[in-house]
Amino acid sequence: MALPLPEAMLASPVDELPTGGVAYEAKWDGFRAFLARPAGGPAQLRSRRGTSLTVAFGDIAAAAERDLPDESLVLDGELLIWADGRLRFERLQRRMNRTAAAVAREIREAPAHFVAFDLLHRGEDLMRLPYEQRRRELERLFTEAELGPPWTLCPMTLERSEAERWMRQWAAADVGLEGVVVKRLREPYRPGVRAWRKVRIRNTSEAVIGAVTGSLHQPTSVLLGRFDQAGRLRYVGRSTTLPRRLGQTVACGLVPAAAGHPWRGRSFSAGWGTGRTLSVTLVEPTLVVEVSGDTAVDAGRWRHPVRVVRVRGDMAPRDIPRFDTDGETSSL
Repeated sequence: MALPLPEAMLASPVDELPTGGVAYEAKWDGFRAFLARPAGGPAQLRSRRGTSLTVAFGDIAAAAERDLPDESLVLDGELLIWADGRLRFERLQRRMNRTAAAVAREIREAPAHFVAFDLLHRGEDLMRLPYEQRRRELERLFTEAELGPPWTLCPMTLERSEAERWMRQWAAADVGLEGVVVKRLREPYRPGVRAWRKVRIRNTSEAVIGAVTGSLHQPTSVLLGRFDQAGRLRYVGRSTTLPRRLGQTVACGLVPAAAGHPWRGRSFSAGWGTGRTLSVTLVEPTLVVEVSGDTAVDAGRWRHPVRVVRVRGDMAPRDIPRFDTDGETSSL
């Protein structure tokens, strides 16, 4: 009999780590997932949007049936793939909507891991319990079942200074950890509610503007590029909405695109997972801007919109990092 799975409890972004009666957990660059194991039944994996992940991550489902106690369990956590010295989100994507043979090949080449950060059911519903009690039950499960790879207990600390140290360390290492999630110790699990807080690791780098939304005189956001080793302008991401004053500064440096712009005829997605496209105006790729973004980089592109910090009139396009499909020079 299948176990009912709740909506995911979510986090809202904040600029600084909150204090007072909270726990700090690592934020991972992976697929959020529920893992359900009914007593005597097969394990099931589901994304926070309800998509079945059981076939795509059959290695984790098989490990659950092998390693977890034969009792009804529901874990909330993150599916990850570690390869070439960092977390690889693109390797997770390769498993989706693929043939059985392709999925089996991905499992062999890049096995997945499951990082558990909450225990929602163990023989009974635990969601009503405060976080600190659910965490103790999760730690007890790991101890009793002697869980090792592919299982990881999400790192947690009660010390703000330790969470700050984590973020400095992860920013320097650039291994794909995104930041810290903050949870109130006495709060129950609240499905569908953005009651947690998250602080992302953010650094700055440079890119060139290749197109804008809005107009040349009143740009509302910018589309960013970097030149590869062959001198081609490659798209690397888009910005959040520009503040009015910064938008005016950007507009002063924009030059309408000449014939032969490398992005002419190309369409750009309005966002992750959407089929909508942006209406853009191409510009000459000469204006460099400094941007701030998180560590989520796929094949040289920022997965989330970045924030424009300032115009870099002192820099030319040749001065900025080159496009790199491995993300080594493109990561912030």
